[in-house]
Amino acid sequence: MVERETMEFDVVIVGAGPAGLSTAIRLAQQAQQKQQELMICVVEKGSEVGAHILSGAVFETKALDELLPDWQSLGAPVTTKVTQDDIYWFNNSEKATSIPHFASPKTFHNEGNYIVSMGNVCRFLAEQAENLGVEIFPGFSAHSLIIEDETVKGIITGDMGLDKDGNEKDGYMPGMELRAKYTVFAEGCRGHLGKELIKHFALDKDASPQHYGLGFKEIWQIDPKKHKEGTVVHGTGWPLTGDTSGGAFMYHSDNNQVVVGLIVDLNYSNPHLSPFDEFQRMKHHPVFKDVLEGGERIAYGARAIAKGGLRSLPKMHFPGGLLVGCDAGTLNFAKIKGNHTAMKSGMVAADVIVAALSDGKENADLVEYKSAFEQSWAYKELYQSRNFGPVMHKLGKFLGGAYNTLDQNLFGGSLPFNFEDNMPDHATLVAADQAEKIDYPKADGKLSFDKLSSVFLSNTNHEESQPCHLKLKDNSIPITVNLPKFDEPAQRYCPAGVYEVQEVEGEKEFVINSQNCVHCKTCDIKDPSQNITWVTPEGAGGPNYPNM
Repeated sequence: MVERETMEFDVVIVGAGPAGLSTAIRLAQQAQQKQQELMICVVEKGSEVGAHILSGAVFETKALDELLPDWQSLGAPVTTKVTQDDIYWFNNSEKATSIPHFASPKTFHNEGNYIVSMGNVCRFLAEQAENLGVEIFPGFSAHSLIIEDETVKGIITGDMGLDKDGNEKDGYMPGMELRAKYTVFAEGCRGHLGKELIKHFALDKDASPQHYGLGFKEIWQIDPKKHKEGTVVHGTGWPLTGDTSGGAFMYHSDNNQVVVGLIVDLNYSNPHLSPFDEFQRMKHHPVFKDVLEGGERIAYGARAIAKGGLRSLPKMHFPGGLLVGCDAGTLNFAKIKGNHTAMKSGMVAADVIVAALSDGKENADLVEYKSAFEQSWAYKELYQSRNFGPVMHKLGKFLGGAYNTLDQNLFGGSLPFNFEDNMPDHATLVAADQAEKIDYPKADGKLSFDKLSSVFLSNTNHEESQPCHLKLKDNSIPITVNLPKFDEPAQRYCPAGVYEVQEVEGEKEFVINSQNCVHCKTCDIKDPSQNITWVTPEGAGGPNYPNM
């Protein structure tokens, strides 16, 4: 039995993203107002706050306005206002049709919003939290749950200094027990402890399966003559064809930089599809090429997003804790935005926790969170867009898009129909011999690139010798099941070249290059055999995004 140091807090928050930091700030603000002393701790697996944050991001300030009304005078890195909104249907590799605003859902319109780096916004929020007395521990992964008497009592941080076989190296440090009266899980999309909690407490028994997209993002330094600060471009169609859906984006931020990206919905059916290569060829379309050509790519990253919306929201409370933000799936896919709703879910959580602690309630099941969240504007948004994703999945891009435009623009999301999509994303692949093979063009090194040079730009690093954080339930399945049936799609859906099938002495072998992992969680989601489980590596491992 490992002896562990124990630290006691009133509230432990897992994850220093927008949801977790908003929870911490609101808790500290409330405690100050009530002259109540609260010990609040935030653990963050990234090497620093913001290191693992990847988001588009066009930012709606609604939650920030409530949380920190003086955010502008405090110096929040929220300065580039949206000045132009362009929406396209990409007909093919050369042509695009501009879609007028009246013919697109109003949720896509961005008047009053800002183009931001959410990594930098989170660094700002962390400063505000620390100024209020919150303790933030970057570089510490929340490895496992403390559950006693069917109640969450806190978390255990990951051990440091184990070799790949789990043996102690020089400088071994066992993880700590961080115990709390309440634990808030704000790990982001497909959080590994959130996943455990959902299963353990059957939080999703009344919900549709969560649905996901894989989002890619690059930052480019471009020719100043091509830069139009504040311009936002969204589009759908090519290169995603057939039943593969998603959308492209390009945002002109400050300092002659643009961010460009593609979201590929993970309910696609063709196992030969490579989301990474779809993104790389997308940049050759004139809408993107004309802006990027002659520029320099300076950052790359990828991250799954939870896009199931209201239908897929699990119960967010359980004895001893709460799930907030994308750990639960609060993103509003109709807006392609989740930062403001994640922040609001955390703020509501803080209010409920402070009220419970004031009443002397500890480690309780805060059932009141459900009604408090349902009374918030964040829930109202999710309700209005409850059909957005399921309709696209059921009716396709054209009919689904038409329905959503009608529902959002004329009826404010109140058409009396309820659509559901109960097919999990991992179950949608067809057999490889039933699917069309895709011949992707070779990267040109100017607009399109390979996976390894891309991962290099994400500054991804893991301590060389440590237990692999990509766990196979059955080591034989990749070669005996996934390879003959689906041509082992992990080789293609992973955006970082983690998974390979190699031939060793005439035998096929499944190789996991865990050092490359950018923590996107796609493998945990899309593996058709649900054989891969993503767990946290040593703290500070993974990407080090400077300003994603």
